[in-house]
Amino acid sequence: MSDDVTKLCDTAQAAGAASAGTAPAAAKPDPDAWKKELVGKSEKVQKAITNHHNKYNCAQSVACAFAEDLGMDEETVFRMMEGFGFGMGAMHECGAVSAMAAIAGMKESDGNLQAPASKKASYKAAKAMLKAFEEKNGSTICSVIKGVETKKILRSCDGCVEDATDIVERYMEGKL
Repeated sequence: MSDDVTKLCDTAQAAGAASAGTAPAAAKPDPDAWKKELVGKSEKVQKAITNHHNKYNCAQSVACAFAEDLGMDEETVFRMMEGFGFGMGAMHECGAVSAMAAIAGMKESDGNLQAPASKKASYKAAKAMLKAFEEKNGSTICSVIKGVETKKILRSCDGCVEDATDIVERYMEGKL
């Protein structure tokens, strides 16, 4: 299964680059071409995409980029988000989208185990981020984004990581 995931993400990334007009003309693509795409991106986007190219899944890539801002250690966040990659391992909700919801909970939760009162704020933040992602990409479902049935790829994995990270940044700055 992990080979299938890697192949799907690689195919989606190549198709995303081709549709953006950035695919190299040579038959063999430059394995470091993604690094050039980081120029001009925010520090968080650079970290998230670098995470993704360092074999973090999409959920880990986004959430770990914000671990320090949330007062969490990266290893804990990495472990917590592992099951959310590749649409929870089944191409359901995009892992980058799941990371946005997790970040909303980590930021908004009052942590009160006896009388939690922060769920409404967490849900509101998650809903706003999910809506922003869906408006930008046409779906929040991994298989739809990757064009499994339609053969039309809406966004590369790196693109989903970038978009989710941009949205989280806006949320953290109070602009969403």
